[in-house]
Amino acid sequence: MQSVVGNVTHQGRRSRKRLLRGGLTLVAASLALAACGSSASASSSSTSSSKAPIVVGTSLSLTGDFASNGLAFQRGYNVWVHYVNAHGGLLGHQISLKILNDDSSPSQVATNYQDLITTDHVPLIVGPFSSLLTVPAAKIASRYGYAMVEGAGGAPSVFSYGLKNVFDVSYPIKIAVVPTAKWIASLPKSVRPTTAAYVTSNNIFAEPQIAPAQAVLQKAGVRTVYNQVFQSETTDFSPLADAIVASHAQVVVLSSTSVSKIIDFVKIFEANHFYPKVLIGTNGVGEPTFVNAVGRQAANGIIEPNGWYPGYQNPLSKTFIKGYLKLYGGSAGSITASSAEAFGTGEVLAQAVQATHSFNQAKILKYLHSGAVFQTDQGPVKFNAKGENVDGVVQTFQWQDGGTKLVQILPKSSQSVAPLFPRPAAG
Repeated sequence: MQSVVGNVTHQGRRSRKRLLRGGLTLVAASLALAACGSSASASSSSTSSSKAPIVVGTSLSLTGDFASNGLAFQRGYNVWVHYVNAHGGLLGHQISLKILNDDSSPSQVATNYQDLITTDHVPLIVGPFSSLLTVPAAKIASRYGYAMVEGAGGAPSVFSYGLKNVFDVSYPIKIAVVPTAKWIASLPKSVRPTTAAYVTSNNIFAEPQIAPAQAVLQKAGVRTVYNQVFQSETTDFSPLADAIVASHAQVVVLSSTSVSKIIDFVKIFEANHFYPKVLIGTNGVGEPTFVNAVGRQAANGIIEPNGWYPGYQNPLSKTFIKGYLKLYGGSAGSITASSAEAFGTGEVLAQAVQATHSFNQAKILKYLHSGAVFQTDQGPVKFNAKGENVDGVVQTFQWQDGGTKLVQILPKSSQSVAPLFPRPAAG
């Protein structure tokens, strides 16, 4: 079996001669039908080694602005490969995972998928990280009739081009903050917040999350007192944060693809002893990086929407966590949602291959558009005509118990707890 890491120049030259600095070891493994939630027969398992291997190709941001998430996706894909490997391979074939580094570049990601499809002739592909890179990648895949299942391209713009080959296993990002907004709107009028402030980077992932939530809150009488879009390259957030503090907003929504920017806002709020009743961060707030940066007391009561967290009571999620810890060690709390998204991407692709008994792209595309329901570590997946997951569930989390525990508050279920409201002042 083989596992390959590649890097490609912007001119499209293959760089098998150039491996990433420091060396990157990818897992070589065969895939298994059982990963899709079905059982491989004993004969399939026993004969898988005699069948020619196939390659699953992808482009990931192993360097550049999206590197942390790209590397998390790499881990998620590798866990998926290992999981299905234990059950005989995909249709009895061993699979090599080939990853090309796109350096977080839209032009490079297009070159990478062009090479994977036309030079390497990979029979299957899976998507990159980020909506920004998914669009050019999906366009290349569409040109050659390839299905692109992906887990981190949920921005509305991804689905605005009329592409029929892109399928996002995560929930549509535009609905991320809506459940929290509906919960606020449901509060008794006597305690319901009356004002809200919104700030977002001008990113195709971050910005679309604001308007739907704002509409829900305004309808409930929560007046907008501040609404600002900042450039992604902004480094000084003091003027924006100071303006929010001066607005005395009782609800604050911070939307960015960079958790470091949300950290900067929270630190400024803390320095000004500003504690809105509800504080929402749309990315990275639930990760240890955030808590370590702002402190547990400051994190206490902050809310984040996401599609997955380690405590999710889903059988495939538990399987994913077990496989991840076996491969990489650490604790469940250290696993990011990006890795879970990648694992779910692989699950959906494998289920489509199994259902069609084929690696034929036309058959796979037809099945993905059939209305079938797929099972993943993030819950059920069902695609509409655009490729959005209409069964995707936003899970909303909050730091509680003095910032020591990340708990699920929405949707209400046997595993959720009551939201901490209003958010207490630190200390």
